Amino acid sequence: MYPYIYLRGLRHVDYTVFGVAEGQKRYWDDQFQRWMAFSSGQQVKRSIIEHLITRLNEQPAPVTFYFEAPTLKEKEVTTPGNPNFADQLVGGWMIANAGGTSRTIKRRSPLSISALRPIHPLLGGMHEEPISFDRSDRPDIHKVVVKDTDGRELSSNEISELLSGSDRSLRRKWIPKDKNRRTSGLFIYDVAIDLRTLFCVSVNQLEPELTEETIKDLKTQGWFETRNVFGECLVAPKERREKIIPALSHALINWRILTNQSRTFSPMETLAVAIGENANKVTDAIRAKLNQDGEKPVAQPIVDDSIDDVNVFVSLAGAGYFVTNVESPDALDSAERRLIDLITEFDFDNQIPS
Repeated sequence: MYPYIYLRGLRHVDYTVFGVAEGQKRYWDDQFQRWMAFSSGQQVKRSIIEHLITRLNEQPAPVTFYFEAPTLKEKEVTTPGNPNFADQLVGGWMIANAGGTSRTIKRRSPLSISALRPIHPLLGGMHEEPISFDRSDRPDIHKVVVKDTDGRELSSNEISELLSGSDRSLRRKWIPKDKNRRTSGLFIYDVAIDLRTLFCVSVNQLEPELTEETIKDLKTQGWFETRNVFGECLVAPKERREKIIPALSHALINWRILTNQSRTFSPMETLAVAIGENANKVTDAIRAKLNQDGEKPVAQPIVDDSIDDVNVFVSLAGAGYFVTNVESPDALDSAERRLIDLITEFDFDNQIPS
């Protein structure tokens, strides 16, 4: 009963943006001397959890924001720390009150999630796009206000005189191209699932994950005591697990980044998925190979379905980006079913044989 599942997904990203800060999230690759666009693991995690709760048709856990009067200084942000909420069960939590007035309550997420990044530095690029906010086509309905250094609003005649001899438009705002970077290419993400803690929450009060009040409440709702390698814990009822497992499996494969894409949406279609119990073999199944025979080095994406103990699933779209003979119209559905089987096979109720 191996407690880990590893998943690698390969996606095609087409002229999109992962973050609004400076037009794109990026990092520098020292070996190939290139800027690399990426979506952080936190952003990927949030996208997965958003997909999970949407699939379950449930609300996320409520969040409380604290401020200090009268300056409205920002203080702590807290959540219930309750695994009855699917986003908290899967995403974890930390409740730390300012001033140390009460104990810190925290649970590590059972999912470890990498950044979404190019499968190889030569297979992902960034492009700069000059854009404008332009309303110059209807000058009669859009108002322009010009103020002097004292804050006085200039009259229409004063504005006309100011613009005389200039080709400047006041109904068009140009946004520098270096603030609007877009990315395209083949991107990968990795997920490690710790089955030991996926549905089990520790009741150890020396390093608490739950308050005593929450423990009592969970027991009344069908959570029962068991034991894993970390000690005494509560495990979610079977009915709850059976509802979450298919939704989580679907989310891990079909999540989408929807924020920051109002004008640059990319479906980010999944080309291939590799699933197994050995992280090294899973990463071998979806990889890139460097070829330096020509004037310039080139990289070739490789999806290898011959790796022992790794299940590889290739979508129809994948055949357009790498050589394969195993593409299938139901590949992603099959990947979901494989995840469901692997998670369901784990004995959450009896992790430590008596």
